[in-house]
Amino acid sequence: MIGRIIGLLIVGIVVGALGRLVHPGKDPMPWWLTLGIGVVAALIAGILIASWLGSLLGFVAAVIIAALLVGYVGRFRPAR
Repeated sequence: MIGRIIGLLIVGIVVGALGRLVHPGKDPMPWWLTLGIGVVAALIAGILIASWLGSLLGFVAAVIIAALLVGYVGRFRPAR
């Protein structure tokens, strides 16, 4: 179980970067917040979705969740 969580954290960093690339336009968030969103998205997708759909669809779902979360947080986060 610990190995799976560590794997999801590593995948989350990649997912955060992909989520930022998928989300078009200027992004007011710092890079560490985007990677954190990716980790959260990977944990959500890995624990809830990948157990039902498989690892490849879980990864795709994690990228989609990360892109949605990046858009949501970017929209409601105050600009500096």
